[in-house]
Amino acid sequence: MTDALPAAAGAPLSHLLYLHGFRSSPHSAKARRVAAWMREHRPDIAWCCPQLPPSPLDAIDQVLAAIADWPRHRMAVIGSSLGGFYATVVAERTGCRAVLLNPTVEPARDLAAHIGEQKAWHGDDRFYFHAEFIDELITLAPPAQLTRPERYFAVIAKGDEVLSWREMSARYAGCRIRLIDGSDHALTDFEVHLPSVLAFLGL
Repeated sequence: MTDALPAAAGAPLSHLLYLHGFRSSPHSAKARRVAAWMREHRPDIAWCCPQLPPSPLDAIDQVLAAIADWPRHRMAVIGSSLGGFYATVVAERTGCRAVLLNPTVEPARDLAAHIGEQKAWHGDDRFYFHAEFIDELITLAPPAQLTRPERYFAVIAKGDEVLSWREMSARYAGCRIRLIDGSDHALTDFEVHLPSVLAFLGL
């Protein structure tokens, strides 16, 4: 397992954004754990964990509107799975720091098989994932060469049963990576890795 290096360069954090994955929500175990830690240890830091709409363009528009007034040099984003893709989009557009938890690398390819009605993981909500959302993901794709890779920290599980750890590692080559032997896509052992996430963010 490769641990994170010391905290990324930048001013002390004042705002933190968390973006959930496909079919997930702010009620995911990882989102709730980070939210609980922030409430207990750093209530002075602004926290935002929105419920993202199914449309990728709408999701990014909603996120950018929510953080419009945030100081770019004092904010960071954490994203899980599809949220990791969104977090990369946000980081490339704002220059902020980003933590990626088993991030989706090619969502347009991977989600093409999920067009149609979907059930959310939390609660009884259902939504429709439209074919045009695939084109939206293609439109949103950040550049192949990430700017300032030192701003990124990727937590990648070799035991991910949904995404390829090799593909994730290749996408974020040159960034800080914590490569986990075992675990799973949901990072059910997230508690073990939370200290490295916090350390990278300087918390």
